[in-house]
Amino acid sequence: MPTIFTRIINGEIPGTFVWRDDRCVAFMSINPLAFGHALVVPIEEVDHWVDLSAELAGHLFAVSHLIGLAQRNAFRCDKVGLIIAGYEVAHAHIHLIPTNDMSELSFANAASSVDRAQLEASAEAIRQNLPSPPSLLSS
Repeated sequence: MPTIFTRIINGEIPGTFVWRDDRCVAFMSINPLAFGHALVVPIEEVDHWVDLSAELAGHLFAVSHLIGLAQRNAFRCDKVGLIIAGYEVAHAHIHLIPTNDMSELSFANAASSVDRAQLEASAEAIRQNLPSPPSLLSS
């Protein structure tokens, strides 16, 4: 059975995307720890990040770097936190969270829901601060 992330990637469930290429996507978290919280997810369903090929892991981190730079510029935060936990969904993913304090990286702070307009606004702010490769999505 496909993971919820695969269903988002395939368009079966709505997602607010900021990046798509042939190996991964990035979309906004629906339970964000902070405004601008994004997930970088491989298209291939791999449960644990240590089981990713070295090439795919490198690609995910390269994309995470670009998105993190865009988040830092868009949200004027002190740091962009990066978390790989892997317990929420059995599909490897990287959390990228604009922060101004370490306490903002606690999953206890996750929003139970978020307004669609807020997701779109944060996604647009990230997209506006990314380089413009053909893989970039407008929504």
